Amino acid sequence: MATSSPTSHTAPPHTAPQAAPLGRVLMIQGTSSHAGKTTVVAALCRWFARAGYRVAPYKAQNMSNNAAVTRHGEEVGRAQAMQAAAARVDVTVDMNPVLLKPQSDRTSQIVVLGKPWLTADATDYYARKHHLWPIVTAALDRLRASHDLVIVEGAGSPAEINLAQYDIVNMRVARHADAPVLLVGDIERGGVFAALYGTHALLSDDERRLIKGFVINKFRGDPTLLDPGFDMLQARTGVPTIGVLPWFDLRDLPQEDALEWAQPDRARDAAAEAAPRALDIVIARLPRVANLDEFQPLLLEPGVRVRFVGHAGEFGAPDLVIIPGTKSTMDDLHWLRERGLADCVQRHAAAGGPVLGICGGYQMLGHRIDDPAGVEGQGSVEGLRLLPVTTEFAREKVTRRVRATATSAASLWQAPSVALPTYEIHMGRTTALDHQVELRPAFRVSAEAPGSAEAPDGCCSADGLIVGTYLHGVLEHAALRRALLTRTAERAGIALPPPASALSLDDALDRLATVVGANLDMEAVCAMLDLPPRATA
Repeated sequence: MATSSPTSHTAPPHTAPQAAPLGRVLMIQGTSSHAGKTTVVAALCRWFARAGYRVAPYKAQNMSNNAAVTRHGEEVGRAQAMQAAAARVDVTVDMNPVLLKPQSDRTSQIVVLGKPWLTADATDYYARKHHLWPIVTAALDRLRASHDLVIVEGAGSPAEINLAQYDIVNMRVARHADAPVLLVGDIERGGVFAALYGTHALLSDDERRLIKGFVINKFRGDPTLLDPGFDMLQARTGVPTIGVLPWFDLRDLPQEDALEWAQPDRARDAAAEAAPRALDIVIARLPRVANLDEFQPLLLEPGVRVRFVGHAGEFGAPDLVIIPGTKSTMDDLHWLRERGLADCVQRHAAAGGPVLGICGGYQMLGHRIDDPAGVEGQGSVEGLRLLPVTTEFAREKVTRRVRATATSAASLWQAPSVALPTYEIHMGRTTALDHQVELRPAFRVSAEAPGSAEAPDGCCSADGLIVGTYLHGVLEHAALRRALLTRTAERAGIALPPPASALSLDDALDRLATVVGANLDMEAVCAMLDLPPRATA
C-alpha cells in the first residue's frame, strides 16, 4: 500500500514551461542499467564545454540514495551533480526534476523539484506519472532555453515494454525533444550485439527513427575484431556503430551506485595484505545505505584496507568502524542487530576502538530514535547508546550546503583549521539526551554565504573516539581524511605510506572526455545536432 509522507500533497509542485526552447538535445540511452550512460553523459558534457558550448545535463527521473544538494537547498541525484561539474555549471533542480529514493523493498520517497512529495510503492507511483510529465518536460525546456545543448540521460532500458505506458524518462523524452539518441551497450555483460539489436527491435517505429548510433562500452582488446558485427548490425537495423569506448578506470570519479565501485579489488587487497600491517577500516553495508560514494576516496588510500561487512562473522578486529548514512535508519538499525553487527560495534567501542557515524549512522549511535510523525513508520527504537543524544524525525527534510570546521573534541583527527564545503540531507533532529548533558560537537558549521553565523554539528564521546555528524562529504577532503587515517594508524601502531597523488575531479573529467572524444565519432555526433564541430581545448 502506498503511504503518503507528512510533506506529501495531492499533486507535485508545478512550474509552467518556457515558451520557446532553443537548445539542441542529445539523448544517451542504454540497453540496461549500468551500461555506462552516466559516464558517457559526463564525458560529452565536458567535451562540448571545452568546445565552448553552453551545455547542461538532464535526467528526468533518477533512482538513487546517493544524492547531492543544490545551492538553493534542493535534492538531486549525485550523478547529475557530477555531470554538471563536467559541464562546468552549478547543478540545478531542473537537471533532475524527479528523484526516487528507495526506502524499503517496495516503497520509495519521491522527491520532485528537489523537495519530498510523497512516499509510494510502484503501483501508486505509476498511477501518478501523469502529474509528473508536465513537470519533467518544463524542466527540460527551461534548460534548453538557457543552454546551447542539453545532454539527456535515460534510465535502465527503453525496451522495458511492460512499463512503456508509464515512461517519463526514456523514449517519451526523446520524442518530446525530437532528440537523436545514442544507444550504449555494455560489452562486459556479454551478448552486446543481441542487446543492441533486441532493444532496437522492441521499440516502436517512431522511437526507432530517433536511434542514430550505437556505442559499445567497456571494451578490452582490439576493436577491429568487432567490425563484422557492426556491419551485420547496421544491415539489420540501418543504424551505424559510431564508437567503441575502452574500459576506463572510474575510481577518480564519484559513482552513483555502490555496485560500480564497492566490489572487491583483488590486486589492491593483495597489496594491502602483503604490507607489514594495513590499516583496517570496516564500513557497515546497510541495506538502504545512502551516499556511500563519499567513502570512495578511502579506497584509493595506500596502506588502507576498506571492508564492507554484512554480518558479524565478517567483522574481525578493525582499527576503525564507520556506520554510513541510510534512507531507513530504524529498519537498518534492526538489521544491524539481526546480523550481530550492533553487538560487534558496541564491543569494539567498549574496547577503546574508534567509531564514526554519518547522518543515519550518527542517529544510530545515540540512545533512542523516535518517529512520532511516521516518517519511517512511527514508533521508537533504542540506539547503540554510544553517544548521549536522541533523535526525532521531523516532517520537513533538512537539505543544505554548509561549510564545516572540525573541532578539537574529536580525537579521531587533529582538527584541520580549513573550512570544508559539505552538505546535509536528513529528516532527523538530534539533541542532547537531557538538559544536563552538554554536547561536544564534532564540527562548527555555517551557511555558504560569507559571514554566516556558526552552529554546532554532531557529537563526540568524552574521549573523542566515538564521533557522529550529519555532514556528508567530509572524507572527500584530503586534509581531514588524512588526519583521520593518521590518528587511527598511530593508535594502531601502523606506519602509513605517504598519500598517493590523486586526480582532482576536474582533471579526471578532462581525462574521461579526452578518451571518449577520441573513441567516439564526434563529427557524426555534431552532425546529428547540426552543430559545427569546434576544436576542443
